[in-house]
Amino acid sequence: MDRNQEIALTQMRKSVEKLGYSTESYGEKRLMRFLIARSMNPEKAAKMFCQWKKWRAEMVPIGYITDSEVADELAAEKIYLQGLSKNGHPVVMVKSNKHFPSKDQVQFKKFVVHLLDKTIASSFNGRETGNEKLIGIVDLQDITYSNADLRGLITGFQFLQAYYPERLAICYLLNMPQFFVTVWRFVCRFLDKATQEKVRIVTSEEQKQEFIREVGEDVLPEEYGGRAKLVLLQNVAVNY
Repeated sequence: MDRNQEIALTQMRKSVEKLGYSTESYGEKRLMRFLIARSMNPEKAAKMFCQWKKWRAEMVPIGYITDSEVADELAAEKIYLQGLSKNGHPVVMVKSNKHFPSKDQVQFKKFVVHLLDKTIASSFNGRETGNEKLIGIVDLQDITYSNADLRGLITGFQFLQAYYPERLAICYLLNMPQFFVTVWRFVCRFLDKATQEKVRIVTSEEQKQEFIREVGEDVLPEEYGGRAKLVLLQNVAVNY
Protein backbone atom coordinates (compact mmCIF):
# COMPACT_ATOMS: atom_id res chain seq x y z
CA MET A 1 0.00 0.00 0.00
CA ASP A 2 1.48 3.34 -1.04
CA ARG A 3 1.45 6.56 0.94
CA ASN A 4 -1.57 8.05 -0.85
CA GLN A 5 -3.61 4.89 -0.18
CA GLU A 6 -2.64 4.98 3.49
CA ILE A 7 -3.77 8.60 3.77
CA ALA A 8 -7.07 7.88 2.01
CA LEU A 9 -7.67 4.87 4.26
CA THR A 10 -7.05 6.91 7.40
CA GLN A 11 -9.42 9.61 6.18
CA MET A 12 -12.05 7.01 5.32
CA ARG A 13 -11.88 5.51 8.82
CA LYS A 14 -12.38 8.96 10.36
CA SER A 15 -15.31 9.69 8.04
CA VAL A 16 -16.96 6.39 8.97
CA GLU A 17 -16.70 7.27 12.66
CA LYS A 18 -18.31 10.66 12.00
CA LEU A 19 -21.23 8.79 10.41
CA GLY A 20 -21.71 6.76 13.57
CA TYR A 21 -20.06 3.49 12.55
CA SER A 22 -16.75 1.78 13.28
CA THR A 23 -14.09 0.16 11.06
CA GLU A 24 -12.28 -1.40 14.01
CA SER A 25 -12.87 -5.02 12.96
CA TYR A 26 -12.24 -4.43 9.24
CA GLY A 27 -8.84 -4.84 7.64
CA GLU A 28 -7.16 -2.67 5.06
CA LYS A 29 -7.91 -4.96 2.11
CA ARG A 30 -11.63 -4.97 2.76
CA LEU A 31 -11.82 -1.21 3.22
CA MET A 32 -9.72 -0.64 0.11
CA ARG A 33 -12.47 -2.26 -1.96
CA PHE A 34 -14.80 0.58 -1.00
CA LEU A 35 -12.15 3.19 -1.74
CA ILE A 36 -11.39 1.73 -5.16
CA ALA A 37 -15.11 1.56 -5.95
CA ARG A 38 -15.39 5.26 -5.14
CA SER A 39 -12.26 6.39 -7.01
CA MET A 40 -10.24 6.73 -3.78
CA ASN A 41 -12.58 9.39 -2.40
CA PRO A 42 -12.58 8.81 1.40
CA GLU A 43 -15.92 10.52 2.09
CA LYS A 44 -17.78 8.68 -0.67
CA ALA A 45 -16.14 5.40 0.32
CA ALA A 46 -17.17 5.96 3.96
CA LYS A 47 -20.76 6.62 2.94
CA MET A 48 -20.79 3.47 0.80
CA PHE A 49 -19.32 1.42 3.66
CA CYS A 50 -21.95 2.67 6.13
CA GLN A 51 -24.75 1.95 3.67
CA TRP A 52 -23.34 -1.56 3.26
CA LYS A 53 -23.19 -2.05 7.05
CA LYS A 54 -26.80 -0.95 7.46
CA TRP A 55 -28.00 -3.12 4.54
CA ARG A 56 -26.05 -6.12 5.76
CA ALA A 57 -27.52 -5.90 9.27
CA GLU A 58 -31.04 -5.86 7.84
CA MET A 59 -30.61 -8.40 5.04
CA VAL A 60 -28.27 -10.89 6.74
CA PRO A 61 -28.82 -10.54 10.50
CA ILE A 62 -27.15 -13.87 11.42
CA GLY A 63 -24.26 -13.41 8.98
CA TYR A 64 -25.47 -15.72 6.21
CA ILE A 65 -28.60 -16.83 4.36
CA THR A 66 -29.63 -20.41 5.10
CA ASP A 67 -30.63 -22.90 2.38
CA SER A 68 -34.14 -23.08 3.85
CA GLU A 69 -34.68 -19.36 3.27
CA VAL A 70 -34.08 -19.78 -0.47
CA ALA A 71 -35.39 -23.31 -0.99
CA ASP A 72 -37.52 -22.47 -4.03
CA GLU A 73 -34.59 -20.89 -5.88
CA LEU A 74 -32.23 -23.74 -5.01
CA ALA A 75 -34.80 -26.28 -6.24
CA ALA A 76 -34.37 -24.96 -9.80
CA GLU A 77 -30.79 -26.33 -9.76
CA LYS A 78 -29.53 -23.48 -11.91
CA ILE A 79 -26.41 -22.33 -10.04
CA TYR A 80 -23.12 -24.23 -9.95
CA LEU A 81 -19.99 -23.61 -7.92
CA GLN A 82 -16.99 -24.99 -9.76
CA GLY A 83 -13.97 -24.37 -7.54
CA LEU A 84 -11.08 -21.97 -8.09
CA SER A 85 -9.86 -20.60 -11.42
CA LYS A 86 -6.21 -20.57 -12.49
CA ASN A 87 -5.84 -17.24 -10.67
CA GLY A 88 -7.54 -18.47 -7.51
CA HIS A 89 -10.96 -16.90 -8.08
CA PRO A 90 -14.08 -18.95 -7.21
CA VAL A 91 -16.10 -19.72 -10.33
CA VAL A 92 -19.91 -19.53 -10.18
CA MET A 93 -22.02 -20.55 -13.16
CA VAL A 94 -25.65 -19.81 -14.05
CA LYS A 95 -27.66 -22.00 -16.41
CA SER A 96 -30.11 -19.35 -17.56
CA ASN A 97 -32.51 -21.75 -19.26
CA LYS A 98 -33.37 -23.10 -15.81
CA HIS A 99 -34.20 -19.67 -14.44
CA PHE A 100 -37.61 -18.01 -14.51
CA PRO A 101 -38.55 -14.63 -13.02
CA SER A 102 -39.32 -15.09 -9.35
CA LYS A 103 -42.78 -14.39 -7.95
CA ASP A 104 -41.17 -13.90 -4.55
CA GLN A 105 -38.77 -10.99 -4.91
CA VAL A 106 -37.79 -11.06 -1.23
CA GLN A 107 -36.62 -14.65 -1.58
CA PHE A 108 -34.88 -13.87 -4.88
CA LYS A 109 -32.88 -11.02 -3.31
CA LYS A 110 -31.90 -13.32 -0.45
CA PHE A 111 -30.86 -15.89 -3.03
CA VAL A 112 -28.57 -13.39 -4.75
CA VAL A 113 -26.92 -12.71 -1.39
CA HIS A 114 -26.76 -16.43 -0.62
CA LEU A 115 -25.01 -17.34 -3.86
CA LEU A 116 -22.59 -14.39 -3.72
CA ASP A 117 -21.68 -15.01 -0.07
CA LYS A 118 -21.23 -18.72 -0.64
CA THR A 119 -19.15 -18.19 -3.76
CA ILE A 120 -16.83 -15.78 -1.99
CA ALA A 121 -16.62 -18.01 1.10
CA SER A 122 -15.60 -20.96 -1.08
CA SER A 123 -12.32 -19.19 -1.83
CA PHE A 124 -11.25 -18.79 1.80
CA ASN A 125 -8.09 -20.57 2.78
CA GLY A 126 -8.84 -20.73 6.48
CA ARG A 127 -9.68 -17.05 6.79
CA GLU A 128 -11.13 -14.25 4.66
CA THR A 129 -8.61 -11.64 3.52
CA GLY A 130 -11.27 -9.18 2.41
CA ASN A 131 -10.29 -8.70 -1.24
CA GLU A 132 -11.44 -12.02 -2.73
CA LYS A 133 -12.92 -11.75 -6.22
CA LEU A 134 -15.21 -14.08 -8.14
CA ILE A 135 -15.68 -15.12 -11.75
CA GLY A 136 -19.24 -15.35 -13.03
CA ILE A 137 -20.29 -17.40 -16.04
CA VAL A 138 -23.78 -16.87 -17.41
CA ASP A 139 -24.75 -19.50 -19.98
CA LEU A 140 -27.60 -18.28 -22.19
CA GLN A 141 -27.86 -21.47 -24.24
CA ASP A 142 -31.44 -22.43 -25.21
CA ILE A 143 -33.08 -19.57 -23.33
CA THR A 144 -36.46 -18.25 -24.40
CA TYR A 145 -38.27 -15.00 -23.66
CA SER A 146 -39.72 -16.64 -20.53
CA ASN A 147 -36.18 -16.98 -19.10
CA ALA A 148 -35.22 -13.37 -19.80
CA ASP A 149 -35.47 -11.78 -16.36
CA LEU A 150 -34.68 -8.08 -16.67
CA ARG A 151 -35.48 -7.34 -13.06
CA GLY A 152 -33.41 -10.28 -11.83
CA LEU A 153 -30.37 -9.33 -13.91
CA ILE A 154 -30.51 -5.72 -12.79
CA THR A 155 -30.94 -6.74 -9.14
CA GLY A 156 -27.95 -9.08 -9.32
CA PHE A 157 -25.61 -6.55 -10.85
CA GLN A 158 -26.84 -3.71 -8.64
CA PHE A 159 -26.19 -5.82 -5.55
CA LEU A 160 -22.67 -6.46 -6.82
CA GLN A 161 -22.10 -2.76 -7.39
CA ALA A 162 -23.62 -1.45 -4.17
CA TYR A 163 -22.88 -4.17 -1.61
CA TYR A 164 -20.04 -6.25 -3.06
CA PRO A 165 -17.67 -3.57 -4.40
CA GLU A 166 -14.66 -4.93 -6.28
CA ARG A 167 -15.79 -8.52 -5.74
CA LEU A 168 -16.33 -9.21 -9.44
CA ALA A 169 -13.18 -10.15 -11.30
CA ILE A 170 -14.93 -10.88 -14.59
CA CYS A 171 -18.29 -12.07 -15.89
CA TYR A 172 -18.56 -14.15 -19.05
CA LEU A 173 -21.77 -14.26 -21.09
CA LEU A 174 -21.90 -17.40 -23.24
CA ASN A 175 -24.17 -18.44 -26.11
CA MET A 176 -26.07 -15.17 -26.27
CA PRO A 177 -29.05 -15.42 -28.68
CA GLN A 178 -29.84 -12.49 -30.93
CA PHE A 179 -32.98 -11.45 -29.05
CA PHE A 180 -31.00 -11.12 -25.82
CA VAL A 181 -28.73 -8.43 -27.29
CA THR A 182 -31.53 -5.89 -26.82
CA VAL A 183 -32.16 -7.17 -23.29
CA TRP A 184 -28.51 -6.79 -22.39
CA ARG A 185 -28.31 -3.27 -23.80
CA PHE A 186 -31.20 -2.29 -21.54
CA VAL A 187 -29.55 -3.90 -18.49
CA CYS A 188 -26.33 -1.97 -19.23
CA ARG A 189 -28.18 1.28 -18.56
CA PHE A 190 -28.15 0.30 -14.89
CA LEU A 191 -24.48 -0.70 -14.76
CA ASP A 192 -21.63 1.64 -14.04
CA LYS A 193 -18.71 1.82 -16.43
CA ALA A 194 -16.41 -0.26 -14.21
CA THR A 195 -18.92 -3.11 -14.08
CA GLN A 196 -19.56 -3.04 -17.82
CA GLU A 197 -15.83 -3.29 -18.47
CA LYS A 198 -15.72 -6.54 -16.47
CA VAL A 199 -18.33 -8.24 -18.67
CA ARG A 200 -17.14 -10.23 -21.68
CA ILE A 201 -19.53 -11.55 -24.29
CA VAL A 202 -17.97 -14.69 -25.74
CA THR A 203 -18.83 -15.28 -29.39
CA SER A 204 -15.79 -16.11 -31.55
CA GLU A 205 -13.68 -19.25 -31.36
CA GLU A 206 -10.71 -17.13 -30.29
CA GLN A 207 -12.74 -15.69 -27.41
CA LYS A 208 -13.85 -19.19 -26.40
CA GLN A 209 -10.25 -20.39 -26.23
CA GLU A 210 -9.26 -17.33 -24.19
CA PHE A 211 -12.18 -18.02 -21.85
CA ILE A 212 -11.01 -21.62 -21.33
CA ARG A 213 -7.42 -20.51 -20.72
CA GLU A 214 -8.35 -17.80 -18.20
CA VAL A 215 -10.82 -19.87 -16.20
CA GLY A 216 -8.95 -23.18 -16.43
CA GLU A 217 -9.86 -26.64 -17.70
CA ASP A 218 -9.77 -28.10 -14.18
CA VAL A 219 -12.88 -26.19 -13.10
CA LEU A 220 -14.74 -25.77 -16.38
CA PRO A 221 -17.32 -28.49 -17.12
CA GLU A 222 -16.67 -30.73 -20.10
CA GLU A 223 -19.39 -29.08 -22.18
CA TYR A 224 -17.47 -25.80 -21.94
CA GLY A 225 -14.10 -27.22 -22.92
CA GLY A 226 -12.90 -28.30 -19.49
CA ARG A 227 -12.48 -31.53 -17.58
CA ALA A 228 -14.76 -30.95 -14.56
CA LYS A 229 -18.29 -32.02 -13.73
CA LEU A 230 -21.01 -29.55 -12.83
CA VAL A 231 -21.32 -29.05 -9.07
CA LEU A 232 -24.59 -27.67 -7.72
CA LEU A 233 -24.34 -24.71 -5.36
CA GLN A 234 -26.23 -26.56 -2.62
CA ASN A 235 -23.79 -29.49 -2.79
CA VAL A 236 -20.82 -27.33 -1.80
CA ALA A 237 -20.00 -26.95 1.89
CA VAL A 238 -18.37 -23.71 3.07
CA ASN A 239 -17.42 -22.05 6.34
CA TYR A 240 -18.68 -18.47 6.54
